[in-house]
Amino acid sequence: MTIDWSWTADHTDELTTLTVSHLQAALTAVLLGLLISLPLAVVAHRIRPLRGFLLGMSNILFTIPSIAIFVLLLPVSGLTRTTTVIGLTVYTLVVLLRNTVEGLDSVPVKVKEASKAMGTRPLRTLLTVELPLALPVIMAGVRIATVMSISLVSVATYIGDGGLGQLFTDGFQRNFPTPVIVGVVLTLLLAVVADALLVALQYVLTPWKRRRA
Repeated sequence: MTIDWSWTADHTDELTTLTVSHLQAALTAVLLGLLISLPLAVVAHRIRPLRGFLLGMSNILFTIPSIAIFVLLLPVSGLTRTTTVIGLTVYTLVVLLRNTVEGLDSVPVKVKEASKAMGTRPLRTLLTVELPLALPVIMAGVRIATVMSISLVSVATYIGDGGLGQLFTDGFQRNFPTPVIVGVVLTLLLAVVADALLVALQYVLTPWKRRRA
């Protein structure tokens, strides 16, 4: 299969719009997933009896087929971007929640005890000690969730909001491979660039690891 470069040049504005829309949906879902998973992870870390329940629920949600979850949301939010974002957010939770819990578990007990001995309140210890030290593990989850969301946005094409996924359906329906190839390439580029930016962000947010190296 070859790319019809004239088609690509003639549809630059459309490709830009779809790419931006695709990225917005994926990043919004990851941000919402973080906002939901962070407090739940703290609860799971501090209250051990709830740990298995919360992680188990996130695993169950992850087993729901992606198309099915979008269809189930249609009566609630309709054929809108909200449906896409909610569906993607559900899938990010299993990765973000588990990685955040594991990150908090990885913080040495002696470090937390030292903070407590200095009279630091639990909330401040969480924000200034535990979360920063857990950041590498959390960021690993964010990277996986981001790449996964960028991939899954295309599935939302079935409800009329799939970003670059619209190029796939367009190409298949017209038996014209160029939109499909372009959509795949742009999706891969988005995932690679987003992952690289997150690696750079983690590098900036963890200066102590640079000093240790």
